[in-house]
Formats: sequence, structure tokens, C-alpha cells
Amino acid sequence: MLKNLQSLALLSPIVLLAASAPAQAFDIKRPEVRSFIETMTRDHGFEKAKLEALLKSAETRQPILDAISRPAERVVPWHEYRDRFLTEKRINQGADFWLAHGEKLKQIPDPQLADVVVGILGVETSFGRITGRYKVLDALVTLGFDYPPRGAFFLSELQEFLLLSREEKVDPASALGSYAGAMGAAQFISSSYRKWAVDGDGDGHRDLWNSWDDVVASIANYLTDHGWVNGQQVVVNATLNDPDMSRFDVKLALNETVQSLRDKGVRFETELPPDAPAMLIVAQGKEGPVYRVGFNNFYVITRYNRSPMYAMAVHDLGEAIQNFMMDAER
Repeated sequence: MLKNLQSLALLSPIVLLAASAPAQAFDIKRPEVRSFIETMTRDHGFEKAKLEALLKSAETRQPILDAISRPAERVVPWHEYRDRFLTEKRINQGADFWLAHGEKLKQIPDPQLADVVVGILGVETSFGRITGRYKVLDALVTLGFDYPPRGAFFLSELQEFLLLSREEKVDPASALGSYAGAMGAAQFISSSYRKWAVDGDGDGHRDLWNSWDDVVASIANYLTDHGWVNGQQVVVNATLNDPDMSRFDVKLALNETVQSLRDKGVRFETELPPDAPAMLIVAQGKEGPVYRVGFNNFYVITRYNRSPMYAMAVHDLGEAIQNFMMDAER
């Protein structure tokens, strides 16, 4: 996936205001634009006149450039980050989502994976409530041609978007998404959409804007294809015998095993074998460091968004929703 996907949810008021800001007509006579048009007509069979008309309808939006260039905000401590998502409102929304789409969620082979899918939808877009209001075409044209640091990447995504539009009968002139071109409740970028989206409702199209069956099945497919192991733990709480961190290389990688962490004085409960890959996670709690141990499935969640805090929030939200539903049934 592209970018820190949770940023859409965290910055949504800024995004919504920026989306209405003035735009600039896109100049298709620029040499780099002509080259792109030639490539798409030659290599992918697009009709030149129609492609020119489509690109000419696009608008370069300064707020998109401002958003992607904005200096990083202060690093939010874990306890604040968690509190943004583990709210009563979002947990209730998640329970409502389960009630509405439980039959599709129950088709996922691993109940724990179903909880993670729900957690992702809650963290990403509040279950489809915040999906972005930029035209995807504007976002990708702006970033592809006027954002040199990552222009090549976004030009590739523009190409993928045009191919996706043709394949899935999506109107490329009106499809909406985030300022970086992420789309639908799942916030897939175009290349991820083409590679991992699936037709969950059997209507012959993969629609991540309007079909919740497609959304649920596509997120599950993404995680499965990235190595999810059914029935395996995701993450557990841990404590340290010694607070000295010099013996650990804490990074987003399965660079330890269950046994190696225990040998270094990390205490945690798991039924996984001693040689199971693992990682130590250190986060900032209200009263000091918080330690967890993540396993393969935790790492898989970070392939959706490369952030340990994101993966913990997804896991915790999915678990909280499930616990809330179980308590309500008692």
C-alpha cells in the first residue's frame, strides 16, 4: 500500500477543506505529458483523443502538493494514538458493521482475520465514512507531473488507475479518493486495487466504493497474500526483566524468535513454538514504556501500513469490537 494509510482518518478535516480550494487547469502540451500519452496509446491501446480529453479535464491542485509536502507532525505517543481509534463511538460503529455484514465476514476462514479486516476498516475510514473527496485523476496527475520527489511512483499509479478504470468500468473523471489517490473504504491505491482486489459479491466487477462484499474480501485477500497464517496469534503483551534495551534491535522486522526474546528476558505467553519468528514492540504508554511481542500475523498487518502503532490499533480495535459484541449477547 501507499503512505501511512491512517493519515486520511487523522487529517480528514484538512483534506476536506483543501478539496474545495482553487485548482489550475492541466496543460497536456507539456513534453512529459505528451510522452505519457504516447506510452499509454502505444503500449496499452488507449485512444489518443479520448485520453487527451480526459487529462485535459484534470486539474492541478496545490492543496494536494501542500498535503504531501507537509512537515511531519510530532510523533504521537502510543497511548494518544490508541485513544483516537479505541473510542466508544467507533466500537459501536464496528458492531453495527458486523451486524450488517456478518455473513460475508463469517466466510473468512480465520475469525481472527475477520476481526482484523474490521479493525482496518475502522482505522482507515471509520467504516467508509471518511474516504477522501479529491478526484483520483486530479491527485495522480498533480503528484505524477508536479511532485518531483515521487513523480515516477505517482505516474506509475496514474497508469494503473487508467488501466483499472478500463477494466472495472470506473469513470476516471469522477472517481474520488484521498489526496494521494487511495480509494474506497479499504483505501487501496491503484496498483494494489488491480493486484489484490477481488469480486466478493460475484457481479463480475471489483468495486471498492460501493460493494462491501468486495471490500471485505479484498482486504482479506491482501492480508492472506502477504502471509497471514490462520489461527496464529497476532500480538501479546510482554514485560522485561531488565529495562536495558541495548540487547535489542527494535525495528519493523521479524528479527527475533520466541526463544531468543525469552533468552533476553522478555516475559510473555504464547503457544507458538520456540523457533517462531517474532519482534519486540516498544510503545509509549501513559506511565512509561509498553512492551508487546508481535508474530507473523502482526507483521502482515504492517504490510498494509508500515507502522507498528497502526497494526496495534487495528488489532486492538478489532478485538474490542468483538468483545463488545460478545458482552452484548450475554
